[in-house]
Amino acid sequence: MRINRRILWSALPLGALLVLVLWAALWTAPGPAPDYAQIRQSWQPSQSALLDRHGEIVHVRRTDFSMRRAGWTTLDAISPALQNAIIAAEDKRFYRHKGVDWHGIAGAAWSNARGKPLRGASTITMQVASLIKARSGHKFARHSWRDKVRQARLANAVEHQWNKAQILETYLNLLSFRGEIEGVTAAANVLLGKAPNGLTAEESLALAALLPAPNAGRERLQARLCALVSLQSPASTCDGPLKALETIVARAEIPPQTAALFPQLAPHLAARLLGEDSGNLRTTLDGQIQRFAKDALARQLAQLAHRNVRDGAVLVVENASGNILAWVGSNESTSRSPFVDGVRAQRQAGSTLKPHLYGLAIERRYLTAASLLNDAPINLETAGGLYVPQNYDHGYKGLVSARVALGNSLNIPAVRTLLLTGIEPFRERLFDLGYKGIVRDGDYYGFSLALGSAEVSLAQQVNAYRTFANGGRFSALRLRADAPIAPARQIFGEDTAFIVSSMLSDRSARLLTFGLSNNLNTSFWSAVKTGTSKAMRDNWTIGYSADYTVGVWVGNFEGDSMHGVSGVSGAAPLWHEIISALPQNRTQVSAAPPPMPKGVVQANIQFGDEDTARREVFLRGTEIAHIRAVPPGTRRARLLRPASGAIIALDPDIPFERQRIAIAAQNLGPGMVLELDGQNVDNNSLWFPLPGQHQLILLDENRQKLDQIEFRVRGGNF
Repeated sequence: MRINRRILWSALPLGALLVLVLWAALWTAPGPAPDYAQIRQSWQPSQSALLDRHGEIVHVRRTDFSMRRAGWTTLDAISPALQNAIIAAEDKRFYRHKGVDWHGIAGAAWSNARGKPLRGASTITMQVASLIKARSGHKFARHSWRDKVRQARLANAVEHQWNKAQILETYLNLLSFRGEIEGVTAAANVLLGKAPNGLTAEESLALAALLPAPNAGRERLQARLCALVSLQSPASTCDGPLKALETIVARAEIPPQTAALFPQLAPHLAARLLGEDSGNLRTTLDGQIQRFAKDALARQLAQLAHRNVRDGAVLVVENASGNILAWVGSNESTSRSPFVDGVRAQRQAGSTLKPHLYGLAIERRYLTAASLLNDAPINLETAGGLYVPQNYDHGYKGLVSARVALGNSLNIPAVRTLLLTGIEPFRERLFDLGYKGIVRDGDYYGFSLALGSAEVSLAQQVNAYRTFANGGRFSALRLRADAPIAPARQIFGEDTAFIVSSMLSDRSARLLTFGLSNNLNTSFWSAVKTGTSKAMRDNWTIGYSADYTVGVWVGNFEGDSMHGVSGVSGAAPLWHEIISALPQNRTQVSAAPPPMPKGVVQANIQFGDEDTARREVFLRGTEIAHIRAVPPGTRRARLLRPASGAIIALDPDIPFERQRIAIAAQNLGPGMVLELDGQNVDNNSLWFPLPGQHQLILLDENRQKLDQIEFRVRGGNF
């Protein structure tokens, strides 16, 4: 079949035109329109917030310094005045076009053809298309007609898939304002100190005037603002909007800070938990308790300022769950080192470790709460020389019960108790209670471990005391709301924990040192212990009620001494104020003492020739009806050699089989025996030394421990 050449030649221009149109369509294809929900979900503010357990903001921290953005703000949270001002300034036919304003394009072309100043014809939707494209790493070229067509086509696609409210909302969130500010919420917060729903008409016009050239000079901005005011209301003056514009320009020149609209209650936690990609983080904190603890710390440090006290920290924990309700790391206004977190900082423990020591001795049945300990001078031989502990007041109380010794925080009875338990078992118990920094062997710490020579943190202290509040069960603290509650493990027996709590809650047991009226007493049941480290560098008060454990530390991060500040005058008033303000402590059930476990019995005990018997609690089977002191002049049985805590090195120049260590005790009575590492040994004997840690115990006829020493043998590898 023949093809008519005339028809063929006439069809070529039409075909070429179709090919050209198809090529142009493909060449300018913008790609599919993005999903509105994805744009919103991918929005990442430049600051992140710590939220409390109720979802309320407790702290906001800047995490992205490339731009300043707030969280995504919905249209109903933006002032209608601002919406109207921006539509009037940028796209007055926004609600009438479908992405491209042909009337605007024609007007701009006619204006430009007549030589008037260049006018843009980009609609809000077209600007949204450009902003979305820029967020993906690509930009439409301003002077490329191809990119202009692509921009228009993408705007048309957005209009078909989104509604006008979504387009305007996206535009208001993606807009760039003066400096680094992006989005109307950041603009309202930083430039006007307001939330976006509180902007007035004058402030809205001033913000709208920034949009064509956000970083322009004052004169250019003022001219545009007045033109915008005249366009909206010819009879109005621009005095009010100009005043708002001056505020905006002035605040934009201030170095960026976190918006003052948000609370700043937990800076140390925010610095630790909030990163660039963290977003908002929900915690177990209670905003009200956090604010109260922070304010109370500031008040207490202000009262102690004349005594050279600058720093402090507070931690409040819920006993049952381990939820941290308040974490105050320092007081920024008085501290020289405000970035140090006092909750995590390692400080010397002072007397706060004593409850764990007495708990260990009671649990192993070396002592009862009624056992008598001699508060009298004592000299202990160590590898470094004599160790001579002193009480805080440099006085001596004579024979006191373990209850009174703990309640009055007497040092010498605590050291005598450590002689019974041994240094290494006590160190191991502290490690099990969460004091993870106490990792050296017992020889490193020596007898001073009983008096808190080791360094611990406030977080460790609070959780260790919380273990007593929970019947001897230890579990990790919980700070993130999405973290599971940690499983608990039994450290102390429930009966031992009850007896230690009874000793710490006994007001009369504190009488010798603290008197009847002090800040350790509360209107509800509570157990508490104070501590002061060497040279008054650290001051602690840790205590718990039925529902909460509260820990307070005051001192100076630089380590210089406070002036005459003890546990009861420094940290205790703050502890009392905070624990008394916690809600459940005022209920009738929580204010009552904890119930007595089955392994504990209450019995009368008479001390010496007293006429009235006292009530005491005992582990079942350890009850004593009568305690008498050894008559004056009676010499008690005790171990003499080797010296407690001694480190004995074998001599490589002497044959190993010829080396011996003397074992000796004095004033042994009938039935008393010596045990070395669980094996009976004779008094005044020579023992064949074996390298390692050893324990020598003196037992009476009833197998009750009377004295104990520990020593170490080194060497032997020859």
